[in-house]
Order: sequence, then C-alpha cells, then structure tokens
Amino acid sequence: MNTGRLIAIVGPSGVGKDSIMAGMIAARPDIRLVRRSITRAPGLSGEDYNAVTPAAFADAAKRGAFCVHWSAHGLSYGIPADVLTDVQTGTDCLANFSRTALVQANEVFPNLTVLNITAAATTLARRLAGRGRETVAEIAGRLAQADKSVPAGLNVVTIANDGALEDTVAQALDALQPARV
Repeated sequence: MNTGRLIAIVGPSGVGKDSIMAGMIAARPDIRLVRRSITRAPGLSGEDYNAVTPAAFADAAKRGAFCVHWSAHGLSYGIPADVLTDVQTGTDCLANFSRTALVQANEVFPNLTVLNITAAATTLARRLAGRGRETVAEIAGRLAQADKSVPAGLNVVTIANDGALEDTVAQALDALQPARV
C-alpha cells in the first residue's frame, strides 16, 4: 500500500494560500483538502473552516481530536486526527499550516512535504487590506512576520505567488509531482 503525503502549505498571511489550495483541488480532486478547526468567528471570508470556541477547542485537543494543533495570531488551529489515517492509507492531504507547527507535523507525518508560498511585501499588504478581516495594526503585525523562515531539515518546495493565480497553481502542482525515474 502506498503512503500518502501531508502537503503543508505555508507562507505569510495574504500570500494566497487558500486560493492556491482551491485551484490545486479543482485540478486534482484526488487530493483531500483538510478543513481545520479554528477559534475564529464563523463565516469570515477565506478558507472553509470549523469555527469553535476556545473552550471547545481545548476540550477537543484533550480528547485527541487533532493530530496537530498550534496557536498563532491569537487563534488556535487544529488538523483533524482522521487526516493521519487518510495519509497512512495512501491519500495526499493538503492543509493550510503555520511555519511554527511544521516540526510537530514532521513528527506526526513521516511523508511531509512543505509547499512554501512567497510574495512581495506590497502584494501581501494589498491582499491583507482587501480581505477585510484584520485591523491596520493586525495587518502590520502579520507583515512583520512575513519573512519567518521554514525550519531546516524538511522537504520544502518554494514558489512565488506574485503573478496570475493559475500560473502559481500550475507551478505548485508541477513541483509536487513525484520524481520520475
């Protein structure tokens, strides 16, 4: 049986992770798009997520409902435990991740691939302002973390998302193809 991969997509806020993931899934419906649990109000634009209260999140984490979880930007994020089962049974799973949680993910998922998305600071600022979820101060805080590095020793593929979305999606899918012998 082939083992699947957890493809952890990372990059600064506003880099277009959710749009890239949607494009990848549209082109490759055999990849599972992971729906995270987040302590964020329901119905905000961007990714499709399970909105939970901080107390419900803490309870779910204690019960083992997440295979990986972390906190960032004042919120908590969790990857459902069944993602590990899917990967172990051969499914590639695509999840929006924090760079700070990659070491933990690498311990849980032996076949982790990190898709690191970058973009120019001006591109990030424009996108963050356009999505209307953060205050000016929150945007400044997110931009200050934009250059955070990916931990060393991981299988990382880096692509830029400053151009057309369809070009970035094509680059991502091409870069994630298994090596041909």
